[in-house]
Amino acid sequence: MTTTFTSTTYASRGMRHRQPRRSIVPFLAQLLIWTGAAGVLGLWWSDTTSVIGPAGWLTGAGRITGLLAGYACAVLLALMGRIPLLDHTVGTDRLARWHALGGRCTISLALAHTLLIIWGYSLTSHTNVVSQTSTLVLHYPDLLKGTAGFLLFLATGILSARAARRKMSYETWHYLHFATYLAVFLTFGHQLSNGADFVGNRLAQAAWYTLFLCVAALVAWYRFAVPLRRGLRHRLRVTGVYPEAPGVVSVHLSGEHLDELRAEPGQFLRWRFLTRGLWWTANPYSLSAPAHPGRLRITVKAAGGHSAALARLAPGTRVWAEGPYGGFTAHRRTAPKVLLLGGGVGITPLRTLFETLPGQVTLIYRARRAEDLALRGEIDAIAAHRRAAVHYIVDEPTGYSPPLTALGLTSLVPDLAAHDVYLCGPPGMTEAAIRALREAGVPGRRIHHESFAL
Repeated sequence: MTTTFTSTTYASRGMRHRQPRRSIVPFLAQLLIWTGAAGVLGLWWSDTTSVIGPAGWLTGAGRITGLLAGYACAVLLALMGRIPLLDHTVGTDRLARWHALGGRCTISLALAHTLLIIWGYSLTSHTNVVSQTSTLVLHYPDLLKGTAGFLLFLATGILSARAARRKMSYETWHYLHFATYLAVFLTFGHQLSNGADFVGNRLAQAAWYTLFLCVAALVAWYRFAVPLRRGLRHRLRVTGVYPEAPGVVSVHLSGEHLDELRAEPGQFLRWRFLTRGLWWTANPYSLSAPAHPGRLRITVKAAGGHSAALARLAPGTRVWAEGPYGGFTAHRRTAPKVLLLGGGVGITPLRTLFETLPGQVTLIYRARRAEDLALRGEIDAIAAHRRAAVHYIVDEPTGYSPPLTALGLTSLVPDLAAHDVYLCGPPGMTEAAIRALREAGVPGRRIHHESFAL
């Protein structure tokens, strides 16, 4: 089933397309990360006069991988420290992908460091690896704690693998990652007390302390102090919960000084509802209407215990909101024409962009059934007001739904290659849509997507 409104260019009420501010922060962030890694390698090089024999090569490689693993720990914490400058320019989902890739590299480096050092030391002392492992763990300063930290890292990495992640709730996965703070703390002392590049090198020690103290300060401020201050400042409360579609509800909230949040269409916040069973976790939900100085709204689909419980929220429930987060905003736009492509409850950030983006905007909304088209009445009203095109694509009773292909998309949007595309939906749909859009000629830099798999 497809419903289409007549499409015309919309530029009323002073809404004109402006060229976005192209941020160089993502490039600078990557440059800074790689520069730091080069500096770490420089530290090893400056402290190494020669490498002799297999034992020397193995020990040297162990030192390098250990230094890089320690540095990577600081980078990982900074990437997910919810620093606004990074979050709003790089984007939360992109930072999460960097973090996931960095996590795999960190665990690989830590594992390589452990094996190489044991092997290299065993060759130097002419002992077997079992005896050398026992000597290192039990008799070297802080290595027992370092071993515990390494095992925590390893366990977190295994449980974060995609196969294990699918069987785990968001809340469990989220709190599991707090173990990484403990792991970093346990391994930090070992690096300074045993690392050949730090022992007796006060400048290197000072640099390492500065790096980790700065990262710790950023994490403490943006992940703990700021949410606490805003929770007390904005005094958010639930004013009502209203059904939008089967299993989908909108939660309306009121508060004070909400204009200070500077929440933009397309962004999300992490919401902590201070009621039984929900107070202990903060889950990410997008705003489903433009922010107002006195009220906010989110629209949520029951996909787990936390999201399902929101349908039972009582008016007056206190709420703490962390954010706003994400770079899925008008600032990413590069072309006068925009296609918004959403699936399921992924419509929530797109609905706010549909209302507020200037210029020619087209919306394609996919759902399993017609009754699953949440917020359809609002979308129809917006489309009629701005004389924009909206296409609803749903399964018919036979279960047939047009596939996401380049041909299918260009039949709805003939000049698709000239559009920016904002994409939000389940991971399978997102992957299929990106392939179809690239095949249709849309450059990768014009495909902006928000992932549900953070």
